[in-house]
Amino acid sequence: MGFTCGLVGLPNAGKSTIFNALSGADARVEPYPFCTIDANIGTVPVPDARLDRLAALFPDKKRVPTHLEFIDIAGLVPGASEGEGMGNQFLAEIRAVDAILHIVRCFSDQNVAHVAGGIDPIRDIEAVETELLLKDLETMTRVRERLAREAKGPDRRAPARLAAWQELVDAVAAGVPLRNQEIPHVVADLVREVAPLTIKPVIYVANGGGDGEDQYTARVAAYAAEHGAEAIAISGWIEAEVAAAAGSTAERTALLAEWGLAETGLSRLIRAGYRALDLVTFFTFVGPEARAWTVPHGTTAPQAGGMIHSDFADRFVLAEVMNLDELIATGSEHALRESGRVTRAGRDYVVQDGDVIHFISA
Repeated sequence: MGFTCGLVGLPNAGKSTIFNALSGADARVEPYPFCTIDANIGTVPVPDARLDRLAALFPDKKRVPTHLEFIDIAGLVPGASEGEGMGNQFLAEIRAVDAILHIVRCFSDQNVAHVAGGIDPIRDIEAVETELLLKDLETMTRVRERLAREAKGPDRRAPARLAAWQELVDAVAAGVPLRNQEIPHVVADLVREVAPLTIKPVIYVANGGGDGEDQYTARVAAYAAEHGAEAIAISGWIEAEVAAAAGSTAERTALLAEWGLAETGLSRLIRAGYRALDLVTFFTFVGPEARAWTVPHGTTAPQAGGMIHSDFADRFVLAEVMNLDELIATGSEHALRESGRVTRAGRDYVVQDGDVIHFISA
């Protein structure tokens, strides 16, 4: 199962620069709008000290981290919901991602044109949000017409579905994203079917880092807090320099320290992506690999096992669950079993973040 975060924003907000730093890819970066036409895709290993500790117990096994996928989507412009600036293509690419990283320009650079003429992060955020809302309104209005016809038929549930859907449509028309609305149970399946843009979790990424630009990143943080979202301030050019730096991890750490940073923006973005998508990580070490796996919170043991092999889902018998800290402390699986601290879990067990699991099938 893959999880994707789409980088969205106005042209020249720094999306491709940040994408390159995140993914180690080489997406085209130019100081003019629409240098990105086709979406760039990068798969990023997720750093996890817990996996490092687990792998250290089994030096003969290959260490395999879990991954997130980042997609650099070309800049949106006003009118994208009506097809302006290849808007239909870009909006379709947004529809395919699990979460949105909204890159907001907070840097001044006379060599990089701003499509709106000057730095104003809230204006830029609202320009993009408006296009997503308009596209959802268009899609949901067509669905409402279908529900209205069904409400005239024999299905007794149809009028309630129409009324609930109408409330959602009215709120979107008033500028309220679906992620900030309570979705009635009677239309939850329909919302999943439609896959609206504004129901996706969003993280605002304030791309600044220069002198005097804190005021802009602070405005992005305040906007995010007001709308129940998370904001992260990073500097695309610093991240690019760190990503391009040759040498050891220690050298990169020293380079970050020169700018007063304890870690890369990549690490913070990954953690924010996990929170936005409500993901958890579990670990396995059967066979030749010590491996991390990512699943949504609430995943049951058979569902998690199915990521590894269909037999673990279809022919699930039980899961043997170990606590990672206890496994590390005892020094071996055998010692942990001898101490009676391996839990046998059934089909209803919900995987917890940090579990170490053996799956047993018939």
